[in-house]
Amino acid sequence: MNINKLQTFITLTECLNFTEAAELLYCSQPSVSMQIQSIEEELGVPLFDRIGKKLYLTKQGENFKPYAEQIINLLHTAKDHIKQLEDLSYGTLSFGASNFVGVYLLPMILRGYTKKFPQIKINMNITASNHLVHMLESNKVEFLIISDRIEIDESRFQRKTFYEDELVLIVNPLHPLAHKQECTLEDLVNETLIIKPDKSATRIYLEKKFAEYGLEFPTQMEISNLEGIKQGVIHELGVSIVSSFAIQQEIKSGLLVKVNIKGVQFNRGISYVYHRNKHLSPAAKQFITLLDTNYL
Repeated sequence: MNINKLQTFITLTECLNFTEAAELLYCSQPSVSMQIQSIEEELGVPLFDRIGKKLYLTKQGENFKPYAEQIINLLHTAKDHIKQLEDLSYGTLSFGASNFVGVYLLPMILRGYTKKFPQIKINMNITASNHLVHMLESNKVEFLIISDRIEIDESRFQRKTFYEDELVLIVNPLHPLAHKQECTLEDLVNETLIIKPDKSATRIYLEKKFAEYGLEFPTQMEISNLEGIKQGVIHELGVSIVSSFAIQQEIKSGLLVKVNIKGVQFNRGISYVYHRNKHLSPAAKQFITLLDTNYL
């Protein structure tokens, strides 16, 4: 089994059409069929079901796909790493980041990195945490930068926290709390809290915090995007608790007001995560050095 056959398999799983796969791979349809048949014979199991004119992945095919992806991605990564050992003007810095991290925290760090290594291509994937972990497992990215509230398998992955992020209460300037120097956590119980949907790491953390103080969690309005949450507060739909780093411009312009909560602090660490047994590329090591030196 060679890399070309694995790439053919991956391509066919994406389009589930032999003709389209052949066009994408710049080869003939019979060539695609022969390569798939060869893999199936070698594995001793069918990878695709052919029902009428439609193609479907079998259970065996679905389970084989992540292994094929890992092999192909690992080969591409190895080639990049070898070239970067000689010359850091070549290659790609490929990593995943959660929404807050990718949108608000990292652009400043990336600015310094690109000035130092202008020819390194940046590939930052911003998506949900469960997708990020899958990308790391399949070697689609070298490392992740995520909240330390996101659970990972620490027997497989190395995590290091490089930044401490404070979560703060924000309200509309016309809200009654905007005119107070501080409020209590109990003051929020009867408010509408604009927050990300269930399973958000920040939401789970806040729910636990309220429970620690023996308080019911406020009524929620769910918005999945941080920008949407900020706009919801600006338009008086409710209040929210978000990263202080993410609301600096709105505070400065007077669109939002930050209110201290007496006796309560909401903090979370921001960490980078990678496979314990993985050899990071020189490009990745240089980027992580910036994180470790408190470049923010």
